[in-house]
Amino acid sequence: MRLILLLFLPVWINCFYTSSDGIVELTDSNFDSKVLKSDRIWVVEFYAPYCGHCKSLVPEYKKAAKLLKGIASIGSIDGTIQKALPSKYGIKGWPTIKIFGLGDKSKPIDYDGPRTAKGIAEVIQKTIKKTLEERSGGKSKKSEKSSKKSGISGKVVTLTDSNFEKLVLNSKDTWMVEFFAPWCGHCQKLAPEWEKAAKAMAGKVKFGALDATAHQSISRKFGIQGFPTIKFFAPGSTSSDGEDYQGGRTSSELISYSESKLEDVVNSKDLEVIEGTSSDSIQETCQNRQLCIFAFLPSIFDCQAKCRNEKLEILRKVAQNFKKRSFGWVWLEAGAQSDVEKAFEIGDSGYPVVVAMMDGIKEFLNSVTYGKGRVRDVQPAHLSGNWLKIVETAPWDGLDKELPIVEDIDLSDIDLDSSKSEL
Repeated sequence: MRLILLLFLPVWINCFYTSSDGIVELTDSNFDSKVLKSDRIWVVEFYAPYCGHCKSLVPEYKKAAKLLKGIASIGSIDGTIQKALPSKYGIKGWPTIKIFGLGDKSKPIDYDGPRTAKGIAEVIQKTIKKTLEERSGGKSKKSEKSSKKSGISGKVVTLTDSNFEKLVLNSKDTWMVEFFAPWCGHCQKLAPEWEKAAKAMAGKVKFGALDATAHQSISRKFGIQGFPTIKFFAPGSTSSDGEDYQGGRTSSELISYSESKLEDVVNSKDLEVIEGTSSDSIQETCQNRQLCIFAFLPSIFDCQAKCRNEKLEILRKVAQNFKKRSFGWVWLEAGAQSDVEKAFEIGDSGYPVVVAMMDGIKEFLNSVTYGKGRVRDVQPAHLSGNWLKIVETAPWDGLDKELPIVEDIDLSDIDLDSSKSEL
């Protein structure tokens, strides 16, 4: 009886597909040569013979092989016999389908769409289209289309291969990033919750979304293998950073996690109060902040280095007390930015004066000496485009300054009697 089982067991295991189905039987020994070293797209199913869902997939998988004949290669792996490959690719359930694209095959993408021939064919069609667009140098509209399909809008930033490094990695902002696929049902379900969280955290944590089927370079860099995958990026993150989010997918859970991570980021560094010496430095500090605080300190001639440093120290302590609020903090010397002072309607009550700018530059709150405040719109006359008129100034060198000494003028040789000159 044992001899009979040994003879017929391989036939029982391979009963799903035959060579006439157009599906290649892959093994631990032939996988590298057939798939990884191939210049073709591969669709690979990892299955188990006893798996009911795998049996249900068989007719659709055979149809997919016929639809994609000459376009993509279709393979199958019996995970109960070929142990190395399922372990290598982290297979945890049956069936699992992976797409090995035309690029880097070392990091395939999980197929999480409908288990139908049409669903599989559509993913291959998108993969080929994306590759053609990249090779031809044409500008793809895939991101825009997939964003609409996934419900990306409003406060959620659309990320791509071309802008990810600039916006996320080379950034002083805190980010939550979703890697999604347009056909992914879980991603579509997450979309409204993601948008709610983005609105709630606006000005504190940025929420972005990247279509991993259209922008595969960044997806490969972070080893994305399933959808949706959510990662947290602290300010100054590198290509090796990015913390996996393992929590729930409701807006309240996303907000709670974001606030907790933001608090960790804030507590890990001292808040900087910058000197406003240029438009770029001030915009960088104030951009996407709930409030931007402007402190106008007395002129160095009226308040020397010791006096100024004392006021700056008070300002820094106040800033630290409010650092969880994600405010921007800028100090300027009285008279150095006359257009800004006119825009905020200050200068008549003496210095220091503190102004809080809200909602970009549309409104400001002017807190004066007596603790009173008023809200005003910044008048267009004081704007340069959509921003305050800022002139370039040299940063303070930390030293005292004195007014230049004017030498006495000898007037002894000058006749000041105007009556004589008229005669």
